[in-house]
Order: sequence, then C-alpha cells, then structure tokens
Amino acid sequence: MTTRPPDYPTTRPPDILFIVLDTQRADRLGCYGYDKPLTPNLDRFAEGGVVFEQAIAPAQWTVPSHASMFTGLYPTVHQLTQSSQRLNPALPHLGEILSKAGYETVGFCNNPLVGVLNNGFKRGFQHFYNYGGAIPSLPQASSALPWPLNQMAESYTQFLRRISYPIQNYFGQSDLAFRLSLKSWATPLWSKMANFKGQNARSVKDVSHFLRQRETQDSEKPLFLFLNLMETHLPFWPPGHYVDRVAPYIRDSKEARTIMRTWNREAYRWAAPLADPLGDLESKILNDMYDAEVAYQDDYLGELFSVLDGRAKRSNTLTIIVADHGDGLGEHGYMGHAFVAYQELVHVPLIVDWPERWPQATRVASPVSARRVFHTMLETLETNAPERQASIAAEAQRLTLRHTANGRDPENGTAFSEIYPPMNFVRAIKQRQPHLLEQFRCLSERRAIVREGEGLTHKLIHLDEKPDELFDLAADPLELNDIRREQPILSASLDDQLKRMAGNTLLQRVRQTSGAPLDITNDAQLMQRLRGLGYLD
Repeated sequence: MTTRPPDYPTTRPPDILFIVLDTQRADRLGCYGYDKPLTPNLDRFAEGGVVFEQAIAPAQWTVPSHASMFTGLYPTVHQLTQSSQRLNPALPHLGEILSKAGYETVGFCNNPLVGVLNNGFKRGFQHFYNYGGAIPSLPQASSALPWPLNQMAESYTQFLRRISYPIQNYFGQSDLAFRLSLKSWATPLWSKMANFKGQNARSVKDVSHFLRQRETQDSEKPLFLFLNLMETHLPFWPPGHYVDRVAPYIRDSKEARTIMRTWNREAYRWAAPLADPLGDLESKILNDMYDAEVAYQDDYLGELFSVLDGRAKRSNTLTIIVADHGDGLGEHGYMGHAFVAYQELVHVPLIVDWPERWPQATRVASPVSARRVFHTMLETLETNAPERQASIAAEAQRLTLRHTANGRDPENGTAFSEIYPPMNFVRAIKQRQPHLLEQFRCLSERRAIVREGEGLTHKLIHLDEKPDELFDLAADPLELNDIRREQPILSASLDDQLKRMAGNTLLQRVRQTSGAPLDITNDAQLMQRLRGLGYLD
C-alpha cells in the first residue's frame, strides 16, 4: 500500500514527456505479465511509477487514437477517423494549449501519419522533427557534418521537404496511390527509402541529447516533449542480434527467413483479414519477430531513462508512456489494427511517473481510457485564463488519471473504444478480395466497453450499434469464449451503458463549435442514430 501525496502545492509547472510507443501491445511487456525478459528498461521504469493494468485505447489505429490523445475526445467527437481528414481547427489541441500556457513544445516523431500528413497534429509545436517520410526533418545536432556544411544541407533539405510534403500527402490521401503502394514490388521501396518506420533509435538518441543540452541552459520555460516511436510496426527488421536472442532458429532456417521476407514486402497483408489461418511456423515467426522489435526498442529506451534519472527536474517531471494501439498477429482471423476491438488492439500499456506529486510503485486494475492522458497533462494549468482555457482546465481536473491512481475513478471503472475502419484499406480489400468484406464485416463500425465490477472485468463489443460479443477478461484474456447468451442480464446492462456512452459522444459532437453550428435537423444519419439510441423521440 502506497501513501497518497497531498494535493498539489503551488510550485513551478512540471516538465512533461509524452512518449507514444506506436503499435505496442501491452501483453508483450514484462510489467504487464509477459514471461519473456524482453523489456528490462521499461519494466524498471514502471516499478517506480503508476501502471494502469487495463488501459483501453480510444481507437484501434494511429490517426483517430492520436487525435483522441491530443484532444481528450473520442473519435465520434473529433471526427478525425481517416488519413484523408484534418483535425477541426476549432478543437483544442494539446500542443497549442501548452504552448499558450508558456511551455516550450517540441516533437520528435517517427510515424508519417502523425508527422508528415497535413492533418493538424503538429499544431502548437514550436519545433517538430520528422524521422519518417522521404525527406526527414532532424535536429541540427543529429547531423555528423561540420557547421557550415550542416547549415547548407539543412537549407537544401528544407527546400526538398517543401516539394515532397504535398506529394507525400497525396500518397497518404489518394486511393490510387495507396493501392499502388500495396504492391509487393513497391513496399520495399517506400518502407525503406521513405522511412515508413522512421529512425527510432536515432530519434531517442536525439531526444537524449536535447535533454542533456537543455540541462546546461537553465531554461525558465517548462518543457513539453512528444516522442513517437514506431519500432514494433510491420515490417519487422530488428538488428540481427535481437533476432538471435529471441528467435535463434531463424538464422538457420531458410524457410523462416523466406516467410519473413514475404511478409515484409506485402503491405496489403499487414491489415487484411486472413482468408486462411496462419500456419504454425508463420505464426511463430511473426510473433517472435514482433518480440525482437520490442526488445530492440527497450534497449535504446534505456539511454533515455538514464538521462531522465539524471535531470535536475526529475522529481517535477510528468512522464507518460502509452501506446496508441496494439497489433493483431493472426488472432481472431485478423492481422494488423484496422477492423476489430479485441484486446490485442485496444489493450495498451499506460505508465505514469511524477515523483513529486503522484503515488509511486502503484498498480491500478480499474479500466481507464487512454484518451485521458490529455487531461492528465493539462491538470496543472491555471484556471484564471480565458473562458475556453478555463473550461479545458476544469475538465482536466475532473478527468485526470491521478484521481484513478488515488482510488477515486471519475469514470467509475469503465473505458470505451470506437472502431472506425480505415476506408483506404476497405477499398483495397474490395479490389483484391471482395468476399472478405462481408465475411469479416470490414465495413462495420464497432464499439467496446470495458467495465470493472464486483472484482470482475467484462467487455461488450457492439457491431453496428448492436451487442455482438461479451467476454470475461479475467477468465478469458484472449477473448475466445463469447458469454453473451449465457449472461443476458450482464449483457443488457453493458449494452445500455454502451449505448448511453455512444449517445453522449454524439451529443458532444453536436455541441462542439466548428465555425458554423451543426444543424442536426439536416443530418439524417445523425438524427437516426440519436433516435436509435433513445436520445430523440
């Protein structure tokens, strides 16, 4: 049992480090019970902080999940559910809010969907470095060139970026370009040459250097630093000694290496449902290679954790480590993270550390929404600000994860996830394997509620706003046994709560200012959904 720290004293605002482990499954970390010793550095970091054992991603893939973490809103509210869309300028953005509150805001990003696409995610960042994309944007300190050549090279690459970003945005938003990119001959080109997975180890080294340099500058501004790592996303190509450590058989098996090369060059398969189940060897290779990427990521994170431990503001630094979503490796007939609400996609690691003001060495079993990292980071904002900012601060005070860590959960042990399928992948499947769309219900919207009660944690999944599956997560963590028909009363209770939550998000969407007020009387689909959920007669 840990002691609870007192209410916040009036001290300087904390430095904030927001680290997103893109595509990181919770169940592959030692601090979440994995029996392979892959993550000693993350596990050691977790030992001193608060581990939320049942954190639920607000969405199952990068774009809507990041939008939720940057705004604190569910996807139905912020409406950024496709790579072709842009965040509404009227919605509050984490970077903008902290910048206006006097923070130095810096981003280091490896995922092109977050750092390259013109979707509004970079709003509010005074410096934003992209390690993904055809022409990466890196800190000057990252270059090995001497100063004059470094300046010349940076000017030239800035020119190239101005040319390349519109082209990359076109490829990110065009169906034709997207389908071409899925060709097996094209995948190795863009995944390597266009830095699809970024340069993760290099970005962590640059963050570590940035923090060391900042220590020597005695900056009066508090720091907000965002880091996105994409190591555990396909394609899998960790350095050989991590493969040897996790899966030594691959080095001596030509068949195993051929299977992995095939998966690495066929991007279509990274998210398409499986027409046939994975073979035993295929499944083992994909899982082991994912684990090798997890081990590699943990290794270079060790340097960052060492730097954090040595900072003068260590005790007044809020560090949040979370994943935007997990990844399917053949479970339930799906690969990737496009279509379903199962735990391998929506159960994510969430670790919070703030020695000065949070309990330490604590584990929280209550389900929480990962979107609440937004409120947690904004909790200390002054409320004597303009009305909009004061409203955000009040909501942050209400929904901060600190309440849950101290045993007072404002959402009563429930978390909610919304699954909007990425339509570019839907259209790619329609072109290649149209029969899979209906078989795997790829066009359906899914929602899930995870709720704790009477020592048990249950999860109900909606398919097109109707109950579809119910699981007892404690007894059945792999979600293999649907108990919905065996538990009609429990199913009805969760169904009612899920419908109310879905209705609340729709109403919240209506209330959001978006230039012109939303006229729901002329939105037939919205009217029909509100009526179906019981919010309109």
